[in-house]
Order: sequence, then C-alpha cells, then structure tokens
Amino acid sequence: MLALIEESLDAVLIIDDACTIRYANHAMHVLCGYAIGALPGSSVDCVLPEAAAAQRRANDRHRGNGAFGKVGESVLRHQCGEQIPVEMKALDLGMHDGTRYFGAFIEDLRPRRRMEEKHAELMAALERQAMTDPLTEIANRRSFDAEAGQMMALGWRRGADMAVGIADIDHFKKINDDHGHPVGDEVLREIARRMIAAARTTDFVARIGGEEFGLLFPDTSSETAIGVAERIREAIATEPITTAANKKLAVTISIGLATLPPGTALDEALGTADCALYKAKDGGRNRVESL
Repeated sequence: MLALIEESLDAVLIIDDACTIRYANHAMHVLCGYAIGALPGSSVDCVLPEAAAAQRRANDRHRGNGAFGKVGESVLRHQCGEQIPVEMKALDLGMHDGTRYFGAFIEDLRPRRRMEEKHAELMAALERQAMTDPLTEIANRRSFDAEAGQMMALGWRRGADMAVGIADIDHFKKINDDHGHPVGDEVLREIARRMIAAARTTDFVARIGGEEFGLLFPDTSSETAIGVAERIREAIATEPITTAANKKLAVTISIGLATLPPGTALDEALGTADCALYKAKDGGRNRVESL
C-alpha cells in the first residue's frame, strides 16, 4: 500500500495534531518544490500560504482540522512562493500511540484550470465568430439584433427614444460588375471602417446584408440621428476609396432612418427605415432620409 501511495500521481500528506508533517509522498515534494525527503519533520506552515499559516499559528483550533480537515478546493504554497490551487480530499486517520493523525490526497488544479481557460477562450472565440461578419470584421445581423434588443430594453426603462437606420452602398452592383468582386470586397471593408470611425462611441454599426449596414442610435432623437447619419454619409462621400490596385473609386451611401419610441417593435422600425432608404434612393442617392 505504501508503495502505491508513494507512486500516486496525487500528492499525499500526513500530519499530526501538532501540524507537523509526518509523511509526504514523491508527488507532494514535487508539487511544492522541495527535495525528496525534505518535508517530513517540518511544520505544515511551509506548504501553506502566509495568511493561512499565520491564522493557524494564531488560533490553535486550526491545528489538524483546519486547512487539511476540509473537502474541497484550497491553496498550497510552492517553495518559491507561488500559490498553487489544489483540491483536497481530507480524512481523519485516528489515534496511534496517543497521537492523532490527519491525511490528505491533493490534486494539482492548474492543469484543469488551464484546460478550462482554453475552453473558455475557445467558446469566446466561437461566440465572436458567430457575431462577426467575416469580410468586414464588424458586427453581423445576429449581433445587430441582439444589440438592438438590449438597447431597446434599456431605452424603454428610461423612457428614451432610439433611432435605427439602414445604410446601402449606391450602385454597388456596378462596382462589382466593372471592377470585380475582390474590389467590391475592398469597398465593403473600407465603408465599414469609415462608418464606425464616423459614428459615436455609443452607436452600433453592423453589416446586415450584402451591401447593407444597420445603424443603432441609443437615447437619440430623430434630429440628432439625422446629424450623425449625415456625418457618416459624408465620411464615405468626401474621399474616394483607394483599392489595393491603386484605383480610386468615388463611392456613396444612402441612409434611411426611423425613430423607435418605447414599445415599438424592431421589425416595424426597420421597415420604416427601409422605406426611408428607398426614398433616399429615389431622391438621387447619397443622402439621408428619415420617416
């Protein structure tokens, strides 16, 4: 049995009721950075964090049934001072020759924590991917709908209006036909970049369709939304887009806006914004209309 304990991957520690280490297997020495055989005879304080060791010394009730009398997660201290998260499975070994002994099987939680962190990072990356347009690397329609729901709920609690918009690149099909889809992709990426740069930090911009972008303006009146939308439109129209092949393309957008008072459904407001967009297109493009 002792040979099995000595070869166990889990650290094993036995202390007496004076909190002196009476046995530590190979894994325990490695876990806390001590030379093999160095731990027996030492106080258990050498493997406890400073705060826990100080508390144990100040309160005799912590001897024996404190750090090693519980089942669950705890922390040990490496010889170099690093704190090691562990899971302890403790047990009372009873009396022997008038001395009470306590034992603990100890698992290093760092590998598990690293796996959990990697899993969390992977899930976060997948979530970002699911909410991001791969071409422009800005928010996509799913993200737009989710953000709109949150903004609407917050706005309704405040009793504040909100404006929504739909922006569409003028004559985008002609750009693709005349210059090819790779150039069209360049245009989409640059349009997205300029729109976000021109919007306020509180606004939300997403690519919701082929050449369509959704706009959310929280706590914003119709007049203010028109002003911000005009700034976005001008950011596109005032400077040609230079492609990778050094072609300069004059590109414009049209924007349709609608207010979204408390209680209004998002689809209803988007439908109104879409009508305003068609009005902008019919009015000559490169303009902002609000309904």
